[in-house]
Amino acid sequence: MSGSTSDSARGFTGYSVGQVAGFAGVTVRTLRYYDTAGLLSPSGRSPAGYRRYSDADLARLQQVLFYRELGFPLGEIAALVRDPGASVLDALRARHRQLSAQMAKLQRMVEVAEHAMEVQRTGVELTPQERFEVFGDVAFDLSYATEAHLKWGDSTGYREAMARAAGHGKEDWRRLMVEAAEWRGRLLAAFDAGAAADGPPVLALAEEHRQHVGRWFAPCPPEMHRRIADDYLADARAFALVVPVVEQRPGLAAYLHTAVHANARQQGQQQQEQEQEQERQRKPQGQQQQEHQGQQREAAGR
Repeated sequence: MSGSTSDSARGFTGYSVGQVAGFAGVTVRTLRYYDTAGLLSPSGRSPAGYRRYSDADLARLQQVLFYRELGFPLGEIAALVRDPGASVLDALRARHRQLSAQMAKLQRMVEVAEHAMEVQRTGVELTPQERFEVFGDVAFDLSYATEAHLKWGDSTGYREAMARAAGHGKEDWRRLMVEAAEWRGRLLAAFDAGAAADGPPVLALAEEHRQHVGRWFAPCPPEMHRRIADDYLADARAFALVVPVVEQRPGLAAYLHTAVHANARQQGQQQQEQEQEQERQRKPQGQQQQEHQGQQREAAGR
């Protein structure tokens, strides 16, 4: 390619901004912006001051458009095309990882949509009036539900919980919500009274909540209960599923979080003691006596 004959005859060569826009399939405004941003400045000017682009400029434009198509930020593109020593391969590898992650997330979003459509087709569905009757002020945030699916969708516990929830009818949900409201009232009373979050009464409330989750959704071992409480503290949308916004108090999410974690530690200790006792009972009687005598001698030595 070369500039127009009339341009050459007037003593300068190159391509006008309109010609380059036509070659590249971009707008004149885009080329002017690239010039201002330092991405692609024309090599020359006509006697009248108009931009003139060389073959080398067109090659650089191809690079810019290639990186732009891959979604590179303009600042990063500028660094890549300005510096011949820039590690293009490293940049492409990093972008490849980012695009792969985005593709995986989009695929899971497709799965969320498909799941929602399946629920609409086959799931137990409540009318708006029934939803209000059953759930009252408890709000279900679709964005949180979507993020929860993306975060936990691959776990067996999450899939079991969703399957059991889909199987609940109106009366199941009504009983569940009555149970939850009664528990919530006692939690609020303990908080308002200043009861210690790691004290026995509040630990009992935390354990009730763990049993509630296991009874209505999926088995909830202490470690899973910790993660649920972590979500309550980190995300107001999650906590609103337990305590409606109109009933919340400042610090209540942290209070419940502390109680759940303390209860999880206590449950873990009790489980360990039970396992040790079961192991002891499985040992022959003679071995148990020997261990007991050894413990007595050790105590006497102290």
